[in-house]
Amino acid sequence: MDVPRRSLALADDHEIVAKGLATLLAPHHDVRGVAHSGSELLKLLEAKPVDCVLLDLSMPEQSGLDVLPKLRRRWPDLKIIVLTMHVDRRLAEAAQSLGSDAYLPKDAGLPELLEAIDAVFRGEHYISPRIPRHTERTSLQALHPSLASLTPRQQRILLLLGDGLSSAAIAQALELSESTITFHRANLRRKLGIEDELGLHRFAVLLRTTLQESHAGIVQG
Repeated sequence: MDVPRRSLALADDHEIVAKGLATLLAPHHDVRGVAHSGSELLKLLEAKPVDCVLLDLSMPEQSGLDVLPKLRRRWPDLKIIVLTMHVDRRLAEAAQSLGSDAYLPKDAGLPELLEAIDAVFRGEHYISPRIPRHTERTSLQALHPSLASLTPRQQRILLLLGDGLSSAAIAQALELSESTITFHRANLRRKLGIEDELGLHRFAVLLRTTLQESHAGIVQG
């Protein structure tokens, strides 16, 4: 039996990667558009509704983890497949908790990607077997001393990021403006030596998970 053709949108900030992926998928599904940022993707979907989005995590303005809950709230039936360079179990689990249906590394290959698309439309969740079952904690432990330089408010924001909250949700929870949260996120990256927003998300998710598993805590306020 032939597999139904699905309408797809691609979100990736690397134009060559996005175009190459669109070319590979064209014989199998209908690619209706390519976005290079989270805001572009939201505009694209408003203009051209699709069945499924292939979402990169590393994008300008907003990371894929920021965009995920917005997509899920606006289009609850949309299938969302994270396609990323980050081979990380904790990120895969965080993406799933925020609404993704599948998580694949970019080197997974076309056959596995097509398999994942089929799986999510059967109602299944899919995490590539290329994603390790456990995350190496050594790098996180090495970063722990830098937490001492954070203010209680920055620690609180970091934990809320680890819970998957967006800047808008954190601002509401802490009764601050969204611009203030953006300012704190920039300071968090500087103090922790993290280059981009996705790296900050990854650190926050790993930190939250480690604290939960060890029944430890850091100052909140």
